[in-house]
Amino acid sequence: QVQLVESGGGLVQAGGSLRLSCAASRSISSSNYMGWYRQAPGKQRELVAEMAAAGRINYGDSVEGRFTISRDNAKNTVVLKMNSLKPEDTAVYFCRLRDVMEGGFDYWGQGTQVTVSS
Repeated sequence: QVQLVESGGGLVQAGGSLRLSCAASRSISSSNYMGWYRQAPGKQRELVAEMAAAGRINYGDSVEGRFTISRDNAKNTVVLKMNSLKPEDTAVYFCRLRDVMEGGFDYWGQGTQVTVSS
């Protein structure tokens, strides 16, 4: 089992910035994606950004150009830097570590609240 420990989040005004961090309790297969998803009230969980151990990055359409993801494979950590935040970015943000192969391992953090005030 792998635990994902998230930190960061909180309340910020529109236009501001926040930083989210996630650390995995142990290393796992190098064929994985680590990143962030979010879920706003009444909406489905959606991709924010994820990064493969090999470097490929996927961004959600609504955040590309404003958010930046990075990871440290040696430390099993991933960081999401969020700039130009908007009220519609308000959601619970979840860290995720998944196998690149469908049906493989899939771990989630407990989530951290991000609230952007207008």
